[in-house]
Amino acid sequence: MTRLVLPLLLVLVGVLTGCGAAGTGQAPASAMTGQEHTPYQLAETSLSDTDGRPYSLATDADKPLTLVFYGYTSCPDECPLVMSSLTAALTRLDESDRDKVDVVFVTTDPKRDSAKVLEEYLDRYDDDFIGLTGDLKDIVTLAESMRLFIGEADRLPSGGYDLGVHDTHVSAVSAGRANVVWSMNTSPKQFADDIHHLLSQN
Repeated sequence: MTRLVLPLLLVLVGVLTGCGAAGTGQAPASAMTGQEHTPYQLAETSLSDTDGRPYSLATDADKPLTLVFYGYTSCPDECPLVMSSLTAALTRLDESDRDKVDVVFVTTDPKRDSAKVLEEYLDRYDDDFIGLTGDLKDIVTLAESMRLFIGEADRLPSGGYDLGVHDTHVSAVSAGRANVVWSMNTSPKQFADDIHHLLSQN
């Protein structure tokens, strides 16, 4: 009986050791939650910000990091979830990191999301957030250059797009290119950790 105890203990030790990060196949703590991908060059499409000024993500997003989300202000669920997570994530950053990040919300329902509606909506989260609107075809063109295919989503009665589960993603833009994407289920802490990591690489 004693001879069986030692092998059994060794097996248990092996199993318990396998429960650590190294044995589960999980990424190490330093890895990002967001998925890095081949950089996509953004279309030089010009939309309008909430002050009515032309704004191109390809050329006017001049901070080291810009987080871009496509949604619409009357969205009942996914959009508020993502926007709340981004807002909470930014509060976790120190001031030096926060100053290097912009958040841009691009409407997929431009008929209803006027500049005034967009501004009032975004001010509920952070009055530094940038809202963009424009012709729907230009919004779709810009999204497609980032490999976000909002034109495949369900149509709203207004003619815009209800993203639903299609492309409720946040993209990282830097120097006119998109190179990281996060899902809508990313937590504020995961966003904050990834943002800090990306800024440290610049």
